[in-house]
Amino acid sequence: MIWIYRLLFPLVMLALAPRYLLRMRRRGGYADGFSQRFGLPPPLPPRREGVRRVWVQAVSVGEMLAIEPILRELKSGGAEVVLTTTTSTGYRVALERNLPHVCAVAYFPIDWAPFSARAWARIDPDLAIVAEGERWPEHMRQARKRGVRVMCINARISDRSFGRLRRFPFAASFVLGGIDRLLAGSAHDAERFRELGFPEERLSVTGNIKLDVEIPRLGEADRARLRRELGLPEGLPLVLGSSTWPGEEAALVGALLACRARGVGLRLLIVPRHAERRPEIERELRDTGLSYHLRSRGAAPGPVDVAVADTTGELRALTQLADMVFVGKSLAPHTEGQTPVEAAILGKPTLLGPGMSNFRAIARELVACGAAGAIADPPALEAAVASLVLDPSRRAAMASAAAAWSRENGGAVGRTLEAIRDELARAG
Repeated sequence: MIWIYRLLFPLVMLALAPRYLLRMRRRGGYADGFSQRFGLPPPLPPRREGVRRVWVQAVSVGEMLAIEPILRELKSGGAEVVLTTTTSTGYRVALERNLPHVCAVAYFPIDWAPFSARAWARIDPDLAIVAEGERWPEHMRQARKRGVRVMCINARISDRSFGRLRRFPFAASFVLGGIDRLLAGSAHDAERFRELGFPEERLSVTGNIKLDVEIPRLGEADRARLRRELGLPEGLPLVLGSSTWPGEEAALVGALLACRARGVGLRLLIVPRHAERRPEIERELRDTGLSYHLRSRGAAPGPVDVAVADTTGELRALTQLADMVFVGKSLAPHTEGQTPVEAAILGKPTLLGPGMSNFRAIARELVACGAAGAIADPPALEAAVASLVLDPSRRAAMASAAAAWSRENGGAVGRTLEAIRDELARAG
């Protein structure tokens, strides 16, 4: 099977290259370290006798932030970590937040044998750790070839991936067979991995490490300063669109306009998942007659109806300003959903569309405990926003439920670290 993958991979890569190169150009930030994608990580310090080297691969900003305490503990325990990522935003956050805890930060190599083998020869780890859904066949094949064990931490599987792998058992065996130990982020995910044939003795449920994330709280002065910079003074409830995707900004603006038509005042803060969509979002706002400001242009000159935080790395701070949060990538045609975890940790009433497949178990729990409300479509979003704006006591009850849920579901980082230490002990 691996030889078929190796033969097909360059053909697929060439076919998809124009699309991905265009996306990389639009998002920016990929020029630095581009050669690292071909298996050329930056120079690493020489291996030290008795010191275990761990290769950790994570993708997104959220994962980079979530693994920070793990990286910190690994360093304090005497291990050295090479941290790789795939996205330019993940790379930037890795440099800003995690560089003190690792010996190198690099881009993950393209998963083709020549590039992967070159990176493996240079990094030469004793243990490989991949986060969430980063189960790259060639990466795991190179580990097996060198006798290095692979752990998948905070493991999850989307509805789409699960459906495909269930239809093709040989593919499931191929994708999952290279993992020596899998730490599922939820019991729901663990059950899916069992159904795909992953061995029970190599599977554990450790919980979602993102629930243990440490979010620095803003003081009143910082909150007031940030609101002024955004053009969002106190006085009206603030709705946050968290990591929104195309179509969702229009739905949120529709909710704002519908509320105002009913005499219900509020303001809107939009944080798009991809900042490069700012021209598209601005065109939509320009036609509404609402006042707006883009954060990338500096401080707002005065109060606005809609603030657009077209920046990266600020979502946790911005969430603390909100009276309620809508989680993006959850309204049709989107089906996967962005994470609702940080809003829950910060005790924010949350609204979730039907497309939350990447966080299905968490979304179900938040709705069941009263921390979140489920909405079906934009009209339902309008009604839910209006209802919450007019009912401060309900918002307070949802906030309390979110904070309680967050407290009850902690501890995943500790359990994950315990498993990693076991694997390092096995490595030597």
